Amino acid sequence: MHGFEKLYINGEWTPSRGRGHIDVLNASTEEVMGRIPESTAEDVDLAVRAARAAFEAWSTRPAAERAQVLQRIHDGLTARQDDLAKTITGEVGMPLGLAKPIQVGTPITVTGSYVKLLQEFAFEEQVGNSLVVREAVGVVACITPWNYPLHQIIAKVAPALAAGCTVVLKPSEVAPLNAFLLAEVIHEAGVPAGVFNLVSGTGPVVGEALVRHPDVDMVSFTGSTRAGRRISEVAAATIKRVALELGGKSAAIVLDDANLKSVVKRVVGSCFLNSGQTCSAHTRLLVPRAMHDEAARLAAEVAASFTVGDPFKGEAKLGPLISDTQRTRVREYIQQGVREGATLVAGGAEAPEGLSKGYYVKPTVFAGVTPEMTIAQEEIFGPVLVIMPYEDEDDALRIANGTIYGLSGAVWSNDVERAKRVARRMRTGQVDINGGRFNPLAPFGGYKQSGHGREFGRYGLEEFLEHKAVQL
Repeated sequence: MHGFEKLYINGEWTPSRGRGHIDVLNASTEEVMGRIPESTAEDVDLAVRAARAAFEAWSTRPAAERAQVLQRIHDGLTARQDDLAKTITGEVGMPLGLAKPIQVGTPITVTGSYVKLLQEFAFEEQVGNSLVVREAVGVVACITPWNYPLHQIIAKVAPALAAGCTVVLKPSEVAPLNAFLLAEVIHEAGVPAGVFNLVSGTGPVVGEALVRHPDVDMVSFTGSTRAGRRISEVAAATIKRVALELGGKSAAIVLDDANLKSVVKRVVGSCFLNSGQTCSAHTRLLVPRAMHDEAARLAAEVAASFTVGDPFKGEAKLGPLISDTQRTRVREYIQQGVREGATLVAGGAEAPEGLSKGYYVKPTVFAGVTPEMTIAQEEIFGPVLVIMPYEDEDDALRIANGTIYGLSGAVWSNDVERAKRVARRMRTGQVDINGGRFNPLAPFGGYKQSGHGREFGRYGLEEFLEHKAVQL
């Protein structure tokens, strides 16, 4: 059990000004696996003031020196990856065999990418008679979610520190223990006092206090579209810069020349990764009407192969959801799909057999789903795939683009050029063609109500920079 009784503020483990604590539950046993302080607005003010005081010295340090600090963080994360993976498997429920390469390996890779980028990024350039200087935006509040907790933290903290910003991090109170382990790594890496600060607690108290604080220059948030809307409203009072990475309802378009059997297997795998708790998951499978029934049969077969169970034991492909609240939400969506007339071909709202403890949900597939159905429009955030027939390419694109979201998507075809033409017409921040792999140097972010701003690579670094023109 991880017990963290103090916050990390100004380079020291500091008691909270409040007396409350939050229990962190193991997603597969429902038992307490740790506890964290329930911070107050006073704690937030202390952390922001520490970040403000540290900003000038950190932002003016040579980029090469900031790269050295990031390299030490990278090395510290690498040394502790087993502990981090076990912690995140407990918090989130992703099977341990996947958690180590995905939940921990990816953020280690991303941290290393900023070490390299700092060695080649041009913070100054001559444009006519002007020297254009890129400078750190200031004190950044990083507010992060529970589904890929360390990954989403590093996606903000690594480029913010690389840019010369100072940071106050508020991790999700549902999966915060990995953030405290990161703070230990950062402390051991010799990051100067005040450059990185950690406050834990709830969104309505700690999150709001951070977004309202006049000395916070920027908010970088990943989470629900509803919460992103609230952050935008609160941040408007002080004209803060806001970067948002929000929900998704991503479509995988299967063109009529694709190999349906291999495609369905890959799309179901994408949808069910992390028990479907992935904002960019391909949760809508769009197939030509003539291929719909075969796609439904194949998807049901693949879903049946996704064994559900203990994420620590190694046999299960699918662990639990994060919480009882999330399990209830997903089950309600499944029931709604049935009520609205979708055809349930795999899974369902009932609890999986033999799992009396843990927040488990059956891997579920609906067929015959039409665009106006709730399960075709709203983000479910669970292992639920909807299969939707279309008439032709234009119809497929109309369906794919017909939600409030625009985070990710996919196109499958034996003709790559044809797939690219379709991809260019999708109103979404990323499109994978024939299973193209995640690229930590490419921009990640959304169109429409999936947010604005980009993470990863130089695009992520630029989010944390201001432009100054010096006329000569």
